[in-house]
Amino acid sequence: MRPPASWAQARLTLAIAAVTAAAWLVVAVLGRLEWAAIWGGFIPLRATLGEDGSVAPFWLTPLTATLVHAGLIHLVFNLIMLTFCGRHVEWVLGPAAIAILYLVGAYAAAGGQYLADPHSAAPMIGASGAISAVIGAYAVLFGRNKVKVAGRRLALALNALWLLAAWVGLNLIVGIIVRGGLIPGTGPAMTIAVAAHIGGFIPGLLLAIPLLKFRYRKA
Repeated sequence: MRPPASWAQARLTLAIAAVTAAAWLVVAVLGRLEWAAIWGGFIPLRATLGEDGSVAPFWLTPLTATLVHAGLIHLVFNLIMLTFCGRHVEWVLGPAAIAILYLVGAYAAAGGQYLADPHSAAPMIGASGAISAVIGAYAVLFGRNKVKVAGRRLALALNALWLLAAWVGLNLIVGIIVRGGLIPGTGPAMTIAVAAHIGGFIPGLLLAIPLLKFRYRKA
């Protein structure tokens, strides 16, 4: 498939990116990055704790966590991936599909992180889990495997695995930079949530073709 010719075909992707950037900017200007990580981050341990009203409702934190980032480099990296892959995916599947992928990806990422460490008290923050679903759909719709193998499905699977490994690897690098304080003013330490990236990526793979068929069901 060819990429879209205009950003006008990726309005929801751009809207999500704009809201995410605005949320981080407001919190950063107010100097409340650490507070935001606790208030809106996904904390697995909270599933077994009662609500006291001082933080976002636990059921909502998979979404609020997508608006919280550890610093500018964390935010920019995620937005680059969102706009690059989201632009292509929205062009093919439409804005409704992007909304579905992003929402499902956010909750699947939180689910993956919870299963990996249900007793963790560290906040999982960032939009990378939700973006993983968009990347998963991108892998199905636009992925090309350069290794010659027998069977289209195997080629697609290899391409998806490569893209997932690259995505997780890049996030690990960003996480190490932020946690290590290599860049001044990067904000609170972030959880390097490998399980969350995998959890978000899987529904992207599974939903891409059904969403494509649904959009063009009358074609």
